[in-house]
Amino acid sequence: MPARGRPGRPRIELIVDEEHPGGTMLVMDDVRQSYVDLDDPTYLDFEYVQYFASVLATLPPGPLAVTHIGGGGLTLPRYLQACRPGSPQLVFEPDAELTELVRSRLPLRRGHRIRIRPVDGRAGVAALAEAGADVLVLDAYADGRVPAGLTTLEFFTDAARVLRPGGLLLANLVDEPGLHYVGRVLAGLRASFAELALVSSQDVLKSRRFGNVVLAASSGPLDVAELRRQIARQPFPAGVRAGPELAVRYRTARPWTDADSSPSPEPRREGWRIR
Repeated sequence: MPARGRPGRPRIELIVDEEHPGGTMLVMDDVRQSYVDLDDPTYLDFEYVQYFASVLATLPPGPLAVTHIGGGGLTLPRYLQACRPGSPQLVFEPDAELTELVRSRLPLRRGHRIRIRPVDGRAGVAALAEAGADVLVLDAYADGRVPAGLTTLEFFTDAARVLRPGGLLLANLVDEPGLHYVGRVLAGLRASFAELALVSSQDVLKSRRFGNVVLAASSGPLDVAELRRQIARQPFPAGVRAGPELAVRYRTARPWTDADSSPSPEPRREGWRIR
């Protein structure tokens, strides 16, 4: 469909994938934001969503109560609906017009348990009851950057509050070579979560380019061995960093706070291969 937008809001396009029947790309201001396969919701085109799925595969089978911060094309909620039927899911997506467009052009399957609320993630999480979610997914961007208020020490304290014992927080971030921004995010997570893991492509891990990084955090044990097995099956080389390796590398990092916070680094649009 043609671009849709008006002054002051993102330019949105839904582009049909001619090489993959059923596939549609959601593009916002020329940045590939989501990929949806209506015929097969378990098909995940972006690498970082594959990393999400790999982490989720380490959890026991069955439905999960999942809260999503950021909706986009609802790729992960559709995937969970297909892979873990009966999962109650709550999505915080402040852009009501985007949600209306996605639901009309890329409708959800019948029988879903996905609720979408037009509020931002920080306010949405603050209004949730304690210990109500198994998984909290952070995948929210504004102008290609993760909002500053979603990676602070205070926010992660609240995120831990709404998770059940042993619950999982997943975050899709971006960073420049060196991962200094991600290091400060990890410092904030470490204050509320006992176990941390980082997943990314090998070229990002080796500081060769700007790119996506997925973080997993839990108050209970993470099955890192199984996660490594899952990531080894990815079509492109990727790696897992966890435990002492993360603690040593980022031991001097200071957490972002509400008084000292920053959005993720500005994307390098000419070289950022969002996956």
